[in-house]
Amino acid sequence: MARSAKDRSRLMAGNEREYGERYAQLTFPTASTAQHALARRTELLQALAGRVAVGYGGTKLDCNGLSPGCRICAEGGWSCLFITGRCNCRCFYCPTAQTENDLPTTNTVDFRTPADFVGYLERFGFSGASISGGEPLLSPKRSLAYVRAVKKHFGARMHVWLYTNGTLANDELLRRFRDAGLDEIRFDIGATDYHLDKLRLAAGVIPTVTVEIPAIPEDLSRLKDKLVEMREAGVAHLNLHQMRLTPYNFEHLVSRGYTFLHGEKVTVLESELTALELLRFGLDRNIDLPVNYCSFVFKNRYQARAARLRNGCFIMKGYETLTENGYIRSLTLLGSPEAVTRQMEAFTRQAVDKDLWSKGGSRGKLLIHPRLWGLIDWNDFSLLVGYSSTRQQASMSYRNPFVSVPVHAGKAVIIERARAVADFELRGEDCESYGKFFLIDGKQPDKRDKFTLWAELLPFERGLQGLQDYF
Repeated sequence: MARSAKDRSRLMAGNEREYGERYAQLTFPTASTAQHALARRTELLQALAGRVAVGYGGTKLDCNGLSPGCRICAEGGWSCLFITGRCNCRCFYCPTAQTENDLPTTNTVDFRTPADFVGYLERFGFSGASISGGEPLLSPKRSLAYVRAVKKHFGARMHVWLYTNGTLANDELLRRFRDAGLDEIRFDIGATDYHLDKLRLAAGVIPTVTVEIPAIPEDLSRLKDKLVEMREAGVAHLNLHQMRLTPYNFEHLVSRGYTFLHGEKVTVLESELTALELLRFGLDRNIDLPVNYCSFVFKNRYQARAARLRNGCFIMKGYETLTENGYIRSLTLLGSPEAVTRQMEAFTRQAVDKDLWSKGGSRGKLLIHPRLWGLIDWNDFSLLVGYSSTRQQASMSYRNPFVSVPVHAGKAVIIERARAVADFELRGEDCESYGKFFLIDGKQPDKRDKFTLWAELLPFERGLQGLQDYF
């Protein structure tokens, strides 16, 4: 989806702030380069049309052969536990330092014991959990303890997988993970120059063997040659990630001459085209290895959406709702004190549940649930639409409203909410249009509609669609 000039400027400014003086070292596409790259992407997508399943707002393909873990992730049921921050490899594309022997952590919350993590998974309703790092096999006892505890508690209700570079894998260790209940193992073979010997040890031991690697542009030819070998080695799924820039891999990625893309985070243009080309190659050659392109925008939109939806229900008010994109939506009627009083009296006469409305902080405000939309006399009011985002934290920041959610004896997770954007004030026909497009019909405006705020509200209501814009 093409972004507005205003949105592009916002993202570019954010990217420049993140990298400061080093931002000038980055090569972004010229208008001509972007046009040619978009034409190439369109060509690849057209070649894939009708042959792959494109899902999740057009951000993930091929959805036909997703691994069990990927399907759980896409549906919003995945928790990733970073068991350690240390790694024994130094991959040029790695986005983090990988040097700290941290406590097991997810969403900045540490879980000192397996029982704490099990309680967290239960309380928040997850259906999949992964063990990642760093390199989890640097801490085999710890990794095994968490896998064993999760599978003992949940059994088949929880799909558990582990990420590894494979260098420390051996027959005995893999059997121990199998006996602990590990359902899936994912190898980053990019860390071992695409060697498959350790991966072969897992085939037939761990139920599902997956390869998960970044789509490295200069390795496209090698990867094409590896597809059949991977399948014959027992690989059931190939996941390709779009490479992204971070302060930790900055020098390595810049030195390779990549073209970078602006966005919520800076990503590598050629990496996306490489993933799509490899997906097409596998289909053209009828290679029986499902390939999944996991774009950065999928991760950024849908994993964040899942977290907001999961957290929001713990902290939102009775008159608030969660949007399709997971933001807490607040609707506030603005009118004269007399109009507010009349509306409240009407709610009382109609025996409207008092949890569905609330007197605002001033005499001219009334907060309402969308279910009351048809009961409002819109001649008396304008509408204030607010969106809040939520996140989990290890402790209170005391800067925003929060709740403490107990997950295990002596262990709680803090959920904090904060305003995601300045409130939008709607008047007259815009109020009617908002209700029509976002609360009632759910349709998209056509050219005859004059709902000017549609584009600004859409990211918070439904989320953006399509792969990344190139600029």
